[in-house]
Amino acid sequence: MSFSNKVVIVTGASSGIGAATAKLFSQEGANVVLIGRNGVKLNQVASECEDPLIIKADITNEDEAKRIIDETINTFGKIDVLVNNAGIVRYESILDENVLEVFDELMNTNLRALFNITRLAAPHLIETKGNIVNISSIAGKTVAVPKLSAYGITKAGVDNFTKGAALELAKYGVRVNNISPGPVKTDVLLNAGDETPWECFNSAAPLNKVGEPEDVGHLVLFLASDKAISITGVDYVVDNGVLLK
Repeated sequence: MSFSNKVVIVTGASSGIGAATAKLFSQEGANVVLIGRNGVKLNQVASECEDPLIIKADITNEDEAKRIIDETINTFGKIDVLVNNAGIVRYESILDENVLEVFDELMNTNLRALFNITRLAAPHLIETKGNIVNISSIAGKTVAVPKLSAYGITKAGVDNFTKGAALELAKYGVRVNNISPGPVKTDVLLNAGDETPWECFNSAAPLNKVGEPEDVGHLVLFLASDKAISITGVDYVVDNGVLLK
């Protein structure tokens, strides 16, 4: 697959799936736009990419989301691919006093911000007949851990939005697809205050392993490529078989 001269925006590119995806796109010749809040980590990822555009920004901030699109267009003149990867995990209980604060934080980051940056990028993607890949989660399809129910609600919303956007944008030649990973070795749990070793999740998967960020990244590249030109509105599960149980 070649993405020579293609312009690819990757949100949440400072680590994990976003970082792996950005590096893979860069290896295939893409002009990569790295989006994240952690400038130090963004620079680390950038050092492994070929002349990326680094934009330190919080996608939940509407002005900063608009700046992401404006800077991309000002630099490259177009957008070919949008990878909506940025997201957070938070644990909650409906019995917690501050549960609505947690719920709102999850909704604002995982769903509202994704919706907003998609609408901002859509006119430019229509011009290039580009495509969108959303990173969801199997948590949007099952409730394995009750304290992840609010997180799961946001990911179920991403699943539904993917289908709606795919249907709306199809007439313009823009494809929209979804990837739902199971457990993947990233820092998302540490960021939520959970120090559980990833190896503890191996037994939940029939393949007896946890995913690597590159496992998801390779699928992102496939869906964004011309090899998937007839695929839109589809949700791909990458979970080493977890949902089979």
